[in-house]
Amino acid sequence: MKRVSIIIPVYNVEAYIEDCIASVMAQDYEQLEVLIVDDCTPDESISIVEKMISGYEGSHIYRIIRHAKNGGLSAARNSGLHEASGELIYFLDSDDYICERAISSL
Repeated sequence: MKRVSIIIPVYNVEAYIEDCIASVMAQDYEQLEVLIVDDCTPDESISIVEKMISGYEGSHIYRIIRHAKNGGLSAARNSGLHEASGELIYFLDSDDYICERAISSL
């Protein structure tokens, strides 16, 4: 089974991030690495993420990558690519979510 890295850039998505992360946590694919890139978000998005991943007890690996200054969506994705260890990459916007079994179906 190949490892899949999901890269999620986070900036000012406090209203959406919980649904996004919950949809990733619900995935049945076991070899997931989830890279959450904090692009210096001014809201509580990362606090919400930290709370969610601290209580996660599944097989996925979650990491938060923190930027020193806001670089925008492309810079956040590039940071995720640089840190990713998966053989496959999936970009997920933090104001979106994925349906159950999305990764295993792909």
